[in-house]
Amino acid sequence: MMSKGKLFALSAVVAGCFMAAGAMASDKTEPRNEVYKDKFKNQYETWHQTSESVEIVDALAQDPNLVILWAGYGFAKDYNKARGHVYAITDVRNSLRIGGPMTDTDGPMPMACWSCKSPDVPRMIEEQGEDGYFKGKLGSGGAEIANTIGCSDCHEKGSPKLRVARPFAERALEALDTPFAEASRADKQSMVCGQCHVEYYFEAKGDNKGFVKFPWDKGTTVADMEAYYDAIEFSDWTHALSKAPMLKAQHPEYETWKAGVHGKNNVSCTACHMPKVTAENGRKFTDHKVGNPFDRFEETCGTCHTQDKAFMENLTKERQTKVKELQLKAEKQLVQAHFEAAAAWKAGATDAEMAPILKDIRHAQWRWDYAIASHGVAAHAPEEALSVLGSAVDKAADARVKLAQLLATKGVKQPVAMPDISTKANAQAALGMDMEAMKAEKELFKQQILPKWDAEAKAREATYK
Repeated sequence: MMSKGKLFALSAVVAGCFMAAGAMASDKTEPRNEVYKDKFKNQYETWHQTSESVEIVDALAQDPNLVILWAGYGFAKDYNKARGHVYAITDVRNSLRIGGPMTDTDGPMPMACWSCKSPDVPRMIEEQGEDGYFKGKLGSGGAEIANTIGCSDCHEKGSPKLRVARPFAERALEALDTPFAEASRADKQSMVCGQCHVEYYFEAKGDNKGFVKFPWDKGTTVADMEAYYDAIEFSDWTHALSKAPMLKAQHPEYETWKAGVHGKNNVSCTACHMPKVTAENGRKFTDHKVGNPFDRFEETCGTCHTQDKAFMENLTKERQTKVKELQLKAEKQLVQAHFEAAAAWKAGATDAEMAPILKDIRHAQWRWDYAIASHGVAAHAPEEALSVLGSAVDKAADARVKLAQLLATKGVKQPVAMPDISTKANAQAALGMDMEAMKAEKELFKQQILPKWDAEAKAREATYK
């Protein structure tokens, strides 16, 4: 479902502004952010400034390897780096990943894909229960999910008091023996962000295959979650080339933050991304323009670090460079492994012969994805990122050694021929993706369905007090 023109921002989910008295029943979530723009003027205005991240950065165009790595999955269609919280719903609606659902029952994505994009989500869960909310496809909630990430995602109604607004996040924290109600103020600040800046998957329950769950039953490290997924034999999709049962990391900032120096020293997410600043009247308030800490260095990094801004920026850039270099090494190995596995299947490889190879590919790509999907990992936990990426390179290399041996027994000439994947368009064409048809479907959806969703949402909210 995040990013970052190299922001370290916790972006595209959970910000929250302080809350005023609600417009609906007093014990229910008020999803409309604009209700609070007067009473909590500074918080609202800085929250709204997340709209300044107007640039859309096409990650697939920047790195066409991603198209191959996600072959057969929605992220191969498009993947734009995340923008500010104000754009959360807009960017989901515009994504090719959700297709063009013309009815409430059209695919491909489940209702759960809205789960971290709006305070309308906790409102719907209050009204329908989790069974009701998670039921059905994404289109069934199009008219309900109208307000982008904001106040009620993070705060109790009419109060600056923090809350975790999603029951599935509360359960996950309890599974770690860190219930929100018993946490410190600093931990609560990070948990509120962590209810969405986190790894998750869609758990099947009966006929409903879309319940959100965090894979923390065995712990929060990359190996812990890998073991959890393996134990339940879960996969997000089957790779279109290698046929490996794949895992797609989401945006595990909470997990990588915990593994890094800031998490270990109890430096909360808000300390770096939502600092206390001084208003025109001289009073302090929390800046809700979630973004790059270097944009407000004195209020963020400067409160702890004695080094100056230039030193800290250079240090971070060095770490980013090292992470990027290892990321690309892992990608090169994985891309080749997927094509080599496809060649092995074509040459008549059996399921038994391919099983250990596919397991290596699955584990290697999970680790690569875990590291790169975690926005700002070079600042949060650079050592962790390098360690995880190193293990991804090793496991991908293991897969390729086994593939070389298998291909030799099948009489396949090596190296296996690779198509031109130097651009996003070439990579998508190599996979046989009909991008023009997808874009046409999306345009029809935007013209015919989005206005209906907006009209229905406006009519519903007109009934609120």
